[in-house]
Amino acid sequence: MSSTPSSSATAAPSSTTASSSGVPAAPAERARSGWPRLPLPRLNLTARLFAAVFSTAMAVALAMGVFSHVNLNRDFIGYLNEQAISRLELARTSVTAGYRDNGNSWDFLREKPELWGRLLRPLVPEAEMLAIKAKHGPAELTGATRRFTLFDSNRERIAGYPATAEQAQRAIERAIIVDGLTVGWLALTPIESVSPGAEKHFYDAQMRSVWIVGAAAVLLAGGVAAWVTRRLLRPVRHVAAATHQLAAGDFAVRVAEGRGDDDLARLGRDFNQLALTLQRNEAMRREFMADISHELRTPLGVLHGELEAIEDGVRQPDAQALRSLQGEVAVLHKLVEDLHELSLADVGGLAYRKDVVDLGALIGVTAGAFGERLHGSGLALRLDLPEEPLPVFGDERRLRQLLGNLLENSCRYTDAGGALSISARVSGRQVVVDLQDTAPGVGPEHLPRLFERFYRVDGSRSRQGGGSGLGLSICQRIVEAHEGRITATPSPLGGLWIRVELPVHD
Repeated sequence: MSSTPSSSATAAPSSTTASSSGVPAAPAERARSGWPRLPLPRLNLTARLFAAVFSTAMAVALAMGVFSHVNLNRDFIGYLNEQAISRLELARTSVTAGYRDNGNSWDFLREKPELWGRLLRPLVPEAEMLAIKAKHGPAELTGATRRFTLFDSNRERIAGYPATAEQAQRAIERAIIVDGLTVGWLALTPIESVSPGAEKHFYDAQMRSVWIVGAAAVLLAGGVAAWVTRRLLRPVRHVAAATHQLAAGDFAVRVAEGRGDDDLARLGRDFNQLALTLQRNEAMRREFMADISHELRTPLGVLHGELEAIEDGVRQPDAQALRSLQGEVAVLHKLVEDLHELSLADVGGLAYRKDVVDLGALIGVTAGAFGERLHGSGLALRLDLPEEPLPVFGDERRLRQLLGNLLENSCRYTDAGGALSISARVSGRQVVVDLQDTAPGVGPEHLPRLFERFYRVDGSRSRQGGGSGLGLSICQRIVEAHEGRITATPSPLGGLWIRVELPVHD
């Protein structure tokens, strides 16, 4: 029982001593000992691309060099052996003639071995000998005749290269036949490796050429890789730097757009479009916050003043004061309700219970409900509705809200003594509703922004009307939810022309 603790206690100091003696600790020991982990170097995109292109080129050049080395070594030795075989055929003719000239016997070579070299010379005139040397030059230069061996009919060596037993098994032999009898054998020991001599010089020269070309290819690849990475990644670096500025809140940053229609040019254009969109959204956000704070501050300021006046006794809490307070609360309630409607519309959370609705009848009912309101604003109402139904598939409550906001907009901003004209008809596959009022009108520069939140036209269509500036935005969301379209153009009557198009229900 006591042996285990004692052994562990003994082992602990030994491990500590090993670590302190300068021997590098293992990774697990470093993790246990709390040594700081060295961060690995991180290469940027330029270095990675350069390394990829350069290493690929270097690998190709190295593979080419190794392949050339192996292929040249194998083919060159094969070529030398083929040349030696051709020389073997010429030597067999000379050796056969020497055998005949010396009494059909090999004794002359046994007695005078120095005749062996002379016997291997081809028996041709000098002019033909020069042609043979030109044709079989490599065989002469590489000393093919020094690897010839002459055997008699009993396979005993007479003259030539003293081949070993292993070399004799791979030797290339040609029979020497005289008068139909095999009187001997002429053997060639093939080359197995490049040996010093002319062939070695040729081989070295070829290999030097291969490695010089390979080194030049690697250097060229390095230069091309450096140029390509710098040229291709320059726009990417600019976009990356601009992205950092964009993330820091500088939405005015732009990058130079490249020419053409390649990926880099599209990247620059897309980035500029993204920056422009973010800049517009940021401007709209700030404008929205300024507008909403202004809209909330006005009724809250009135409420605060009214309550202070009542608290100080300046104003009595009578029915008129309560009506004033109730009116400001109603303004706040309408503003909050409109904001809630828009927030639900933006996230697709507005509830729609769609069914077949006669839009013509709905226009008549809504306009009738606004009769007193129009009369109080001094406006005349003109209705031009067909007798046949105008069926659309939609939410009756939301469509009534749409028409009510449009009528309220005309009542609020049209000068007294004017008129409001409402017409509806079927045009193709659409039900078209036109609302036109009289002066004042809206300038062409303001028409594209009428459906933005809190946007109002300066002048007569201003905050003096008391609206929240969200009515037309809500109208646009309702029309889009019904797969329709709403537009604003100048009216021939001098005011604003609102057109609503909704799909006809079959």
